[in-house]
Amino acid sequence: MDIQLKGKRALVTGSSSGLGEAIAKMLASEGAMVIIHGRNLERAEAVAAEINASGGSAAVAIGDLKTDEGADAVAAAALSCGPVDILVNNAGVTSHKAWGEASTQDWLELYDTNVVSYVRMIQRIVPKMKELGWGRVIHIGGGLAIQPIKEQPHYNATLAARHNMSASLARQLKDTGITSNIVSPGAIINPMVEQWLEQAAPKFGWGKDMEEIKYKAVQELIPNDTGRFGTPEEIAGAVVYLCSRFADYISGAVLRVDGGTIRSL
Repeated sequence: MDIQLKGKRALVTGSSSGLGEAIAKMLASEGAMVIIHGRNLERAEAVAAEINASGGSAAVAIGDLKTDEGADAVAAAALSCGPVDILVNNAGVTSHKAWGEASTQDWLELYDTNVVSYVRMIQRIVPKMKELGWGRVIHIGGGLAIQPIKEQPHYNATLAARHNMSASLARQLKDTGITSNIVSPGAIINPMVEQWLEQAAPKFGWGKDMEEIKYKAVQELIPNDTGRFGTPEEIAGAVVYLCSRFADYISGAVLRVDGGTIRSL
């Protein structure tokens, strides 16, 4: 199926590794030209080189989105060859500090990194997108925005802010041809999560085999209807769908890709 992304230009923030890398690679496989963003030039160039070597098209934009200067540099690089059709706001960090550990400074820094960085890119990319009369803004949110837990309250709050901001942006973009949506992942497996699971397994009695560890961790920590962790590619697939022309009628929505972890309608 042709999902009509050929010739589109997509900026994926935080795409030099992890989930952002998976999103960028899938967009490129569907014919979009992708701009790989990160703070480390070597890592970003390695992802772009892999995409180009496989027949896709990729360039690089380097900068720290926590600062206006970094956001300016990223936007300038992304727009240097023309307007951006698709903005995927993915860059961010997690923090596992609890209420008694997270200082007000921790709250401010995490909010700046996880929320204001998204705003910076919207302000720099969307005005040019409006001139095209078509565009996509995808924000990566999370289930903790909807059902927060007692731990990491500042991180939970930043996800909730992303969800709220995305819906507000959709209202503001009415009749422009641009949509704004959230993709909300559940627990996603990656090398860092596997490393944590391996270290935590003896404490919880999850065994030694990684598949057994993952299964038991899901049952005890993140029970869902599929009985497993998700993969970066499954999140990327949801992003790519929302970027396609088949999603023209979807805006202000939250697409949960969490195996049924969130139990509310």
